[in-house]
Amino acid sequence: MSGFDAVAAALPDIPRGPDGPVFGAPWEAHAFAMALALHERGLFTWSEWTAALTEEIQRARQAGDPDRGDTYYRHWLAALEHLVAEKGAADLPALARYGAAWRHAAARTPHGTPIGLAAEDFAAE
Repeated sequence: MSGFDAVAAALPDIPRGPDGPVFGAPWEAHAFAMALALHERGLFTWSEWTAALTEEIQRARQAGDPDRGDTYYRHWLAALEHLVAEKGAADLPALARYGAAWRHAAARTPHGTPIGLAAEDFAAE
């Protein structure tokens, strides 16, 4: 059994394409890229990142997440938000505010059209 086959068996809900695991949605790829970019810019070390992600996954498991692979990037994003706040790059209320504005902007944007934030998205909270 290959390494991917073992992971696929252990995480049945992980999205996969013909060549292996894939991102389930564009936001997952963006969250992945943001973590890499912030690490490359020196905001945190890779050890700090792995500790933050491990802590977030453990917190989710304790809250009842069955850890089948389909929620992995939610944990990734939560770990990234906490680490960004811990390092003082942004605080959690600001991240939540932008998250709500982004969800509002996405809801008002026709499918296939680029999403852009506008003042109205922040007022919709």
